[in-house]
Amino acid sequence: MIYPFMTLNDNTEIVHSEMDTNGKVKVLIETPDEKLGFKQATCILPDSEWKDILGYSESELAYLKELVASEAHLILEFSQTGGFDNASGF
Repeated sequence: MIYPFMTLNDNTEIVHSEMDTNGKVKVLIETPDEKLGFKQATCILPDSEWKDILGYSESELAYLKELVASEAHLILEFSQTGGFDNASGF
């Protein structure tokens, strides 16, 4: 199952998976792009392993890495409780 987590001002979507049996959570990031259709990146938590990166500049990727790191505790929590909407009671 994939859960929405956050939409940034530039329409970047950040979603995450349920926590798997190994305690891993996949965080998927996509940003609309005129040339590529979408820029994309994947981060595996809790190890912060980044892969499948396409289209992001070094500065954009640095920002996304910092953002995911600062929100990792929430993503990990929500991945065990059915996502943000379920955890927040909405």
